[in-house]
Amino acid sequence: MRFLFILSDLMVPLIFVGIITYGYMRRVEVYDTFVEGAKEGWGTILHIMPTLIGLMVAVGVIRASGALDLFSQFILPLCDRIGYPAQIVPLTFMRLISASASTGLVLDLFKQYGPDSFVGRLVSVMMGCTETVFYTMAVYFMAVNIKKTRYTLVGALLANFAGIIASIYVTLWIFGRG
Repeated sequence: MRFLFILSDLMVPLIFVGIITYGYMRRVEVYDTFVEGAKEGWGTILHIMPTLIGLMVAVGVIRASGALDLFSQFILPLCDRIGYPAQIVPLTFMRLISASASTGLVLDLFKQYGPDSFVGRLVSVMMGCTETVFYTMAVYFMAVNIKKTRYTLVGALLANFAGIIASIYVTLWIFGRG
């Protein structure tokens, strides 16, 4: 087991040295190639920055306006009927937009219910089973100039829904209700 800890500590430096060694063996100007890649990275950052700023503002407005809480109250009867914890509804929708805002909501749920509660365990599993669909689509499609997303959004939302259902079943299977 100790070997795995040592290996995990050395993994990034080993990969770094391996890439440089491979580049020199192939007679690639490693530093010049790195600088060119960094220049392209800055261009990409500048290209997608307006989208990121727009998403951050939208998340701030949604959280500050109380729209998530209002929506949660609106669908509370449906949540009660199907057995879905209503306190997780804001996270369910915020997770589609922003990972950092979702993490903030998870921490709030941890403070209120505890990380070892059913809600705490469920949101932990849910964070691993779902994706920030709108953020991912906006950033990656903008970075490569894709305008027509075809069925990506529908497929991603269905996959996210499947992830939510899977997180409920996995949490119940491993931890139970209590």
